[in-house]
Amino acid sequence: MKLLVTGGAGYVGSVCAAHLVDADHDVTVLDDLSTGHRDAVPDGARFVEADLATAAEEVLAEGFDGVLHFAARSLVGESVQRPELYWSGNVVTSLRLLDAMRTHGTPRLVFSSTAATYGEPEQVPIREDAATRPTNPYGASKLAIDHAITSYAEAHGLAAVSLRYFNVAGAHGRFGERHTVETHLIPLVLQVAAGARDAVQVYGDDWPTPDGTCVRDYIHVDDLAEAHLLALQHAQAGRHDVYNLGSGTGFSVSQVIEACRAVTGHPIPATTAPRRGGDPAVLIASSEAAMADLGWRPRRTDLATIVGDAWRFAQSRQPV
Repeated sequence: MKLLVTGGAGYVGSVCAAHLVDADHDVTVLDDLSTGHRDAVPDGARFVEADLATAAEEVLAEGFDGVLHFAARSLVGESVQRPELYWSGNVVTSLRLLDAMRTHGTPRLVFSSTAATYGEPEQVPIREDAATRPTNPYGASKLAIDHAITSYAEAHGLAAVSLRYFNVAGAHGRFGERHTVETHLIPLVLQVAAGARDAVQVYGDDWPTPDGTCVRDYIHVDDLAEAHLLALQHAQAGRHDVYNLGSGTGFSVSQVIEACRAVTGHPIPATTAPRRGGDPAVLIASSEAAMADLGWRPRRTDLATIVGDAWRFAQSRQPV
């Protein structure tokens, strides 16, 4: 298929683009490089450096079989402080993309959604029919886009799938996580092992969990990418399906730090800080629907594998 990957120079987008190229799809990456990296665009993909909101109409006029939409702002803290960036950069931009797809007859969409749409869950594992009560503008903006996609599918026959990620980690060869503002636990812990930080902060050690630290569901980025390829095949005209993507296994902050110590051989000092408001104690996905409908299985669920791949990528970025 001829596919447009928005945000394909970012972390998840670049890994998915690489998988698409390896599967012999004709891939165009559209990214403004505001948070992405030019060298993260995979070999074999065409690259268009442009703002999605202004370029979607012109690019899609070339004719595409589908869009994988990753381009978004994704910092929770920033979304609280500057919500206007998220309603404009995420919601308005996505609406322009949807309109351009409708104008030019682009038939299918796979959307990068998030577990942040659920907010603080009443039950875990979290199923797709759980209440959606996002606790920040980032999650709210992604939920608003999901609602818009549903209406476009029903009214205009779009074939769409939203994939709600839990904690994505790991790397795919030379494609990995390197955010200018890093907020994710595993790369932050590995920055200590690499000498870029003195210690990692643990936000609360008195949570109602086995070791007192928060528990999260970590999914390897390669497993995530494989789900996107399956979603492309599954998308059906006039339908918008939503699936959670996680490993179904929870690891605590302390377990992640211990895994990073084991992989890197570094002591990785940790300090305890107060709890952060809005942090749920436990977030674990139920991915049973994706397994049943897409035929997807997370295959790299071992924490040492996830951390090991992320560490190899981090080391590859260090100056010799």
